[in-house]
Amino acid sequence: MALHGKNIVGGELSALGKTTFRAWAPGQGAAVEPPFTEALPEEVERAFEAAARAFSAYRQLEPGAVAAFLERIAAEIEAAGDELLQRASLETALPVDRLTGERARTTNQLKLFAALAREGSWVDARIDRAIPDRKPLPKPDVRRTLVPIGPVVVFGASNFPLAFSVAGGDTASALAAGCPVVVKANRAHPGTSELVGEAVRRAIAASGVPPGVFSLIQGDRREIGMGLVKHPVTRAVGFTGSLAGGRALFDAASRRPDPIPVYAEMGSVNPVFLLPGALGERAEAIAEGLKGSVTLGNGQFCTKPGVVAAAAGPGLDPFLAKLSALVAAQPCGTLLHKGIFQSYEKGVGDLAAVAGARRVAVSTAAADRGKTQVQAALFETDLATFLKEPRLREEVFGPSTLVVRCGSPADLEKVARAMEGHLTATIHGTPQDLKDHAGLVALLETKVGRLVFNGFPTGVEVCPSMTHGGPWPATTDAHFTSVGTAAIYRWARPVSYQNFPDEALPAELRNRNERRLWRLVDGKLTQDDLA
Repeated sequence: MALHGKNIVGGELSALGKTTFRAWAPGQGAAVEPPFTEALPEEVERAFEAAARAFSAYRQLEPGAVAAFLERIAAEIEAAGDELLQRASLETALPVDRLTGERARTTNQLKLFAALAREGSWVDARIDRAIPDRKPLPKPDVRRTLVPIGPVVVFGASNFPLAFSVAGGDTASALAAGCPVVVKANRAHPGTSELVGEAVRRAIAASGVPPGVFSLIQGDRREIGMGLVKHPVTRAVGFTGSLAGGRALFDAASRRPDPIPVYAEMGSVNPVFLLPGALGERAEAIAEGLKGSVTLGNGQFCTKPGVVAAAAGPGLDPFLAKLSALVAAQPCGTLLHKGIFQSYEKGVGDLAAVAGARRVAVSTAAADRGKTQVQAALFETDLATFLKEPRLREEVFGPSTLVVRCGSPADLEKVARAMEGHLTATIHGTPQDLKDHAGLVALLETKVGRLVFNGFPTGVEVCPSMTHGGPWPATTDAHFTSVGTAAIYRWARPVSYQNFPDEALPAELRNRNERRLWRLVDGKLTQDDLA
């Protein structure tokens, strides 16, 4: 389909403004057609009016209808075919093979949340029946369930134009919870966003859900996103991006007359700890795996390992020699857009300028900076410098990493203790290493949302047990995840009903358990009806 460059406002196309912008094709070093029209405040207002109207009807839909809607979105995205993949590749310079896998992840997420909505036990129904003759006071009948919070704003991420964007995990989980969604398209890939937004619009028409359940807002100015966060109808925000961007949205939401939660996934260094037994057994294999993780997607993954704390021993020098050779041989990579390119160039320059840190390897290939190409880089430092220089503990988004030479187990713990919150931490070791470094493992549990053993953190499995979150500044709220079925809990809140007649209760809390939900009744999980 030909791109129209318009906003999608409550199911209708809208282009009232005169300000336009174009996508930039990083692989070509040029802007590409068509122009996209920035949304005006009146269009944003219409989107929220439509979302508010849709909420009362959408939250009452049968779970099966919500599930069918999500499945239809997945089908429409798949039906968009190669056109979607080609546009996404043009706007991001990501290879089509990578985007093919990402599209599958996106549609599978939608299907996963459809199954969650259809089964229904996620609402965490709890029933404590009355005991009228309890002494000294009667016990009331109290029943609790989770209800959707209302319209949600989702910001598309630049590094995952499908899986963390218009119909990605934030949108899928919010729709599954019963919340309308207003999406701010990422300005780096507006055409990709439009194609997915049109898939959602077709699914709305085919499923008969209220059109206001979804809107797509285009714009190149930060003020547009801020306006979405500040709008009084917005009940929560989902964001994946930089620390500066997430903090700005969080601060804006906190300053509202009625503060709302911002679930922002932001910067993360994702430290890797190489213990002596593992280095002694497989130093070169670890180097190969680490290089692959650092350069995957040109280092533009939020789980990229940015700091490697390596224990002293006979395996350390072979590890560094192998890693240096691999980094030197790494081809140059095209970054997603100029902003990331500039940030990476500054980041590696800052690392090189730190006294006591040195660049031990860099890609030997020449980079075409006009096409946002960069060279992979490897840095090395000692423990004292790492602890003294805060810049060494900050994220550099792109294909670089820093190795910190450590001695004793206490040195490794000093590295961990100096780190802020992160999404992941990885440990390479033997069973004996784990026993010898039990203190390190316990310390890392306080610092991250996911611990990886003898693997690498890039590649986040979408499953019910996944935690993709972590303490500040990895996220704004370490209680939640943005990946996996538990992501739905960001968009719901508990309500208790005391002494309500059975017929006036939500279906999930009535005596007859028609949906066969798992419910906590008088302290015991059961699917039984109540007498």
